[in-house]
Amino acid sequence: MIMKIQHFLVGVMVLMLSTPLMSQDKTERKSPPATASGTIGEATITINYAQPSMRGREIFGGLVPYEKIWRTGANEATTLETNKEIGVNGNILPAGKYAIFTIPGEKEWTIIFNSDIDQWGAYKYDESKDILRVKAKSGTHETTEKMTFTVDEEKGMILLDWAEIRVVMQIKA
Repeated sequence: MIMKIQHFLVGVMVLMLSTPLMSQDKTERKSPPATASGTIGEATITINYAQPSMRGREIFGGLVPYEKIWRTGANEATTLETNKEIGVNGNILPAGKYAIFTIPGEKEWTIIFNSDIDQWGAYKYDESKDILRVKAKSGTHETTEKMTFTVDEEKGMILLDWAEIRVVMQIKA
């Protein structure tokens, strides 16, 4: 009987300690949630992501290695949702919601749109679920402390800025 009570009390303590973690306000994370959205042509595009900061770290070629799959943000998978088919750097992406992964390179990146949107990081990334892979040029840009996506409606582009790097995706709708 004493063992049952001990097990019950341990279970209650675990539940009490884990509940605050499960209900944590995402805005209090080191990499808080952010959204970029806009309309290009007739397509409404929304990108939901967690926004990591540099915090004095070397980002590309350091924290984020070159030529390796990256979750493109922090925490849950970054997602892009479009209500219409769009062209991304000359390739067709059907309407839908996709996880965005990237393979950073020093001058060119691979942008990956994957159908498995319910992921944490890239730990269970499955290449067989890729819907589209496109190449995108990267270049230098003014230092951006927090990783930021921008949907530039006027120029028809999605921009990814972090550290001294800017990656550009041309969008046609």
